[in-house]
Amino acid sequence: SVTLKCEVEHPSAGWRFYWYKTVPKLSDRLYRYELLPGSDSGTEEDSYMVHGQTHTAGYVCRAGRGEPVFYTEHSKPTFVWSGDFPPSASLTVSPDRVQHFTSDSVSLSCEGNSTEWRVRRFPEDSYLSLCSDWGTMTGSTCNVSGLNSSAVYWCESGSGQFTNSVNITGHNIILMSPVHPVTEGQSVSLGCRLKTGQKLSNNVFFYQNDKLVQNDTRVELIISAVSKPHEGFYKCQHSGKESPQSWMTVKISDYNIIFILIVSAGHEIFPWSLIIGLVCGREIFVFLI
Repeated sequence: SVTLKCEVEHPSAGWRFYWYKTVPKLSDRLYRYELLPGSDSGTEEDSYMVHGQTHTAGYVCRAGRGEPVFYTEHSKPTFVWSGDFPPSASLTVSPDRVQHFTSDSVSLSCEGNSTEWRVRRFPEDSYLSLCSDWGTMTGSTCNVSGLNSSAVYWCESGSGQFTNSVNITGHNIILMSPVHPVTEGQSVSLGCRLKTGQKLSNNVFFYQNDKLVQNDTRVELIISAVSKPHEGFYKCQHSGKESPQSWMTVKISDYNIIFILIVSAGHEIFPWSLIIGLVCGREIFVFLI
């Protein structure tokens, strides 16, 4: 759940608060606003809770009082970003990693049940902008020729869809890590690279949450089976140069594995004479004894 809070410049009694979600208007770069449930007549409280948010979304508020009602201007949109894939839309990155060299060319592709998309970014040192301000939009793909700062990227459609968001940074030494959450049990490789293309021959240090986890000549940190404790911030270090940290998310698998044990005597099989079920994954294994 997410709690939204609205403030007026000079607080006083009598204000009611109105809450909206943002819907992209592809024609003029802006958003239209749709009232959230329960705020048609405003709320006395200056906070509003959104329950069960699962995907990236934008919100605005405004206040009103008096009869007839005098309204303030709308607030600026505030976004809550999610890295999880919504069921109907997604943003993919090529090359598929969080950190890139400043001179890298990167493609951001929007996918989903919509024919019109736009890509937005919110840099940590600037303002909300569109792909046309810093890249080239071709169909549903935004091509970027250089990354000079860290920013959050996502796709928006004219039908009101928001994709998952990704954080992308540009640097001279990078940690190669997956953009999207990895599922528990999968194998993951985290690599360290220099912009110059120089081979890393000396010791490479890998850190998880600032704790050293590997220190040798290997330029990759390989995790053969990811589990929840592997989630966290990772970075690499070589010859005094350090990459930024990247967060790796680990998802718990929500599928079922069913182990079925069938006891047989000679040529006769007595199915279901002994069945053992174990919930863990998606495959079915049958053992004949």
